[in-house]
Amino acid sequence: QVQLVESGGGLVQAGGSLRLSCVTSGRTFSSYTMAWFRQAPGKEREFVASIRWRTRATHYADSVTGRFTVSGDDAETTVYLQMNYLKPEDTAVYYCAAAPGGHYSESVWYTYWGQGTQVTISS
Repeated sequence: QVQLVESGGGLVQAGGSLRLSCVTSGRTFSSYTMAWFRQAPGKEREFVASIRWRTRATHYADSVTGRFTVSGDDAETTVYLQMNYLKPEDTAVYYCAAAPGGHYSESVWYTYWGQGTQVTISS
């Protein structure tokens, strides 16, 4: 059974930091791109960042560039999202996802999803 399990969400003040983790199991994702998406109440799910295991190439949404960093462990089983200088508008449920092949910012290409972790930023 393939699983993606996120953790690390919580409540922090604006300007603070959080580190999200996504632990994968049930299959090898070495040929996949791993991504973080987020969805705020009343809004569509949006792309945040991605990393391709094979090349370690990363991509970021403009809204998080310079503040968030996506990375992965050497075993290619855990993906991280380091979030710094958090803003109230970063409040959302953050999801980990996996897509076969290269980078995509559209959620439709991602075939595996985690259950999400809540991130709340207070002003």
